[in-house]
Amino acid sequence: MRVSRMSCIPLAIVAFAAAPLPLWAQQLSQAQQSQQADPAAAETLRQAMAQLRADFEARMAALEARLNAVTGGAVPAEPSAGAVPATAAGVQATPGAAGAGDSSGLLAASGGASAASKVFNPDMAVIGNFLGATGRNRVNPGPTLQMQESEASFQAVVDPYARADFFLSFGETGVDLEEGFITFPALPGGLLVKVGKMRASFGKVNASHTHILPWTDRPLVTTNLVGGDEGIADAGISVARLIPNPWFFLEATGQVFRGDSGDVFRSSKRSDVSVVGRLRGYQDISESTNLDVGASYSRGHNASANSCGPGCVVLLTTQDIRGFKAELFDLDATLRWKPLQRSIYHSFIARAEGVLSRREQQNGRQHARGFFVSGDYQVARRWFTGVRYDASERVNDPSARDTGGSLVLTYRPSEFSQVRGQLRRTNFAEGLTANEVLFQFQFAIGAHGAHPF
Repeated sequence: MRVSRMSCIPLAIVAFAAAPLPLWAQQLSQAQQSQQADPAAAETLRQAMAQLRADFEARMAALEARLNAVTGGAVPAEPSAGAVPATAAGVQATPGAAGAGDSSGLLAASGGASAASKVFNPDMAVIGNFLGATGRNRVNPGPTLQMQESEASFQAVVDPYARADFFLSFGETGVDLEEGFITFPALPGGLLVKVGKMRASFGKVNASHTHILPWTDRPLVTTNLVGGDEGIADAGISVARLIPNPWFFLEATGQVFRGDSGDVFRSSKRSDVSVVGRLRGYQDISESTNLDVGASYSRGHNASANSCGPGCVVLLTTQDIRGFKAELFDLDATLRWKPLQRSIYHSFIARAEGVLSRREQQNGRQHARGFFVSGDYQVARRWFTGVRYDASERVNDPSARDTGGSLVLTYRPSEFSQVRGQLRRTNFAEGLTANEVLFQFQFAIGAHGAHPF
C-alpha cells in the first residue's frame, strides 16, 4: 500500500515524542522508591516531573517547527467526529477548504489560482443563431442575412434551497432579458416555485427558446395567435406541483404575471394581471416510446383593442381598453420514439398543437383558431429530416386564414453546433404565396443547462 509523505508526519510525531517514555518511567519509579525511603525525596520527585514536562514541550515545539517547514505553514485541520478529510488532487484540505471560508482553502480545494477564479462564477454559455433567407415573400419579408439572436445564459445554484437562471437575448437592435428567475424546488407541500421574468407554461412552443426548436421559425399559429417569438413572457410568479396517482406522471402549474406580454396582453393598472394554467400528463407506452400531452389556459387584457378589422379605425380611451378581455386555450401532444439499441442513429418525434383565441374588441368578440402538426425523423447519427403543416386564422380578423408547409433537413456534427435548411411555402390570406429557402447556423460555447423535457 502506498503511503503519502503527508500521512507519515503524524506517525513520526507520535514515535519521536514517545521515544523517551521508557527512560522517564524508570526515573519516576526510582523517585517513588526514594520517597518511600526518605520523606525528603518528595521535592526531588517534583523537580523530576517539572524537568520531564520541560523536555516534552521542547521536543513538541521542535517537531511543530519541522512540520511547518514541510507543509509551508498550513497545518491540517482537526476533523470532527466521523468526518472524512477532504482532498483535492491528492492534497490534504486546508481549513478554508473544510468550510472556514478561507481563500487559501478554496485555492487548494479547486486546484490552484486559475481554478479559484471560477469558484463563485455561474455556469456561462453563449449560443449564436445565424439565419439567412432566399426566395420571395411580399407579405412578411425578412432580411437576407441576419444574426437573429445571440443568447447568453448564466445559471448557478444559489444555496441548497434555490437556483437562479438568467438568459439575455442579444439582437441586432439591442439587448433584452429573455428570462431571469429564481427557482425554489423543495418547498413544503411538494411545491416548485419560480419568481422573476419567464416564458409562460402555455403549450409547448411558447415555453421553448428559439435555439431548441426543430425548425428555423415558429409555426403560423404561434405567430398569429400567441405573439410570435416573444409570446407570453412577463414578470410573475409560477407555482407547480406533481399530482400523485398510480397511473401516470401528472403536473399542474399556475402562474400570475404583470399583464404585459407584447402583442398578446397589455395592462393599464396594477389589477390588470394575466394568468396562465397548465395541466400536463406523461406516460411511457413502451421502453422506447412515450406520450406527452397538455392543456393550457391563459387570460388577460386585450393588447389590440383599438383594432376592429380591415379599414376600421377606432380611438379608445384607457378606460375603454380596460373592459376588453382576451383568452387563449391550448391543447398539445408530443409522441417520442427512440429505440434503446439504436438510439444514437434513429428516433422519431411527432408534435401537434392547437390554439383557440377569444378576444373582446370594439366590433364584438372575435374567435380565431389555428394549429400545426409536424414529424421529425433521425435518419443517421448526425442527420435529421422533418415536415410541418400550419394553418391559422388571424387574431384580429378571423376571416383571414394563412396556411403553410415546410420541409426541414438538419446536420448536427455535435451537441454544440448544427446546420439546418428549411424549404417553406406559405399561402397568405391576401391571396399571395411565398416560396422561401431558409438556412440556419447555430453554435454554442460554455456550459448551457438542460431545458425542460
